Amino acid sequence: MRAFVVTKYKEPLREVDVPEPAVGDGDVLVQVQAAGLNQLDEKIRLGEFKQILPYKLQLILGNDLAGTVIRVGANVRRFKPGDEVYGRPDKDRIGTFAERIAVAETDLALKPASVSMVEAGSLPLVALTAWQALVEKGNVQPGQKVLIHAGAGGVGSIAIQLAKHLGATVATTASSPNADFVRGLGADTVIDYRTQNFEQILNGYDLVLDSLGGRNLEKSLRILRPGGKAIGITGPPDPAFASEVGLNPMLRLAITGLSSKIRRQAKKLGVHYEFLFMHASGDQLREIATLVDEGVLRPIVGKVFDFAQTPQALQSLSGGGIRGKAVVTLAGGPAVGHSLRAPSRRTSS
Repeated sequence: MRAFVVTKYKEPLREVDVPEPAVGDGDVLVQVQAAGLNQLDEKIRLGEFKQILPYKLQLILGNDLAGTVIRVGANVRRFKPGDEVYGRPDKDRIGTFAERIAVAETDLALKPASVSMVEAGSLPLVALTAWQALVEKGNVQPGQKVLIHAGAGGVGSIAIQLAKHLGATVATTASSPNADFVRGLGADTVIDYRTQNFEQILNGYDLVLDSLGGRNLEKSLRILRPGGKAIGITGPPDPAFASEVGLNPMLRLAITGLSSKIRRQAKKLGVHYEFLFMHASGDQLREIATLVDEGVLRPIVGKVFDFAQTPQALQSLSGGGIRGKAVVTLAGGPAVGHSLRAPSRRTSS
């Protein structure tokens, strides 16, 4: 079958012919019809995560999928051939830039019935990231104040909607051309990151979801209330993450050092920092699908590429300018490079 692989870090993706996936007793074989593109894919291609995600090359890349079940393993009970599903495979079993993939039953869910395959394929990684940041780690409650950086991006565009649904007052950073767009998603306060300093405008926030890291993360700590929390999805990784994924003692020590500065700064300010590397969860995707079908969450697809253009599509992420997600499609869907209009906002209950 056709697939796009990393054969050497930092080199472009290559299209190759690979063997059909092995399907275990607890696996579901899926015909991939759409695959979202994520910054994580590019970071893996560049080798930025090779210490904590030691993949064996050649590696089929891709972390998002929507498609149709072809067959199921002997122990699978939740799915049957013909089901339309979406998912984010476990980090050790990625590979959605391919015609077919075997995914653990526990990592899949029926796709939202109200959206297309392309829209469903855009959701899993970013929606799971938003859910795990705001619900699992953040425990966002009605009336709390939440800052979501890069609100027009893949994670940000979903996180704004979810935070608003949870009852939070939402601030976000975006460029001025995207101001009305993120307001339409539910943002109460929009800060133009090119001309305004959010640190001088915001204060007393309960939670910050940071997707930029570095100086931006440091500034984010200072707008939190005492006891508030900053959750970083680009790093630096913290000791809790190292323990969670079972890294060896040397890597644990190295990661402790990487995050020591930001953790010291947080402690001095009386706030908290946590790193989030999202995990696969079919259960959470079922809850997300319900919210999508109820009109609470809306997939934002900014651009669609044909499967043959996967290497160029991945490179396009570095240039920015795509609202929401870029998606590659393997069957049907909009024309190549077609920009999709964001759906109008519905009022959530």
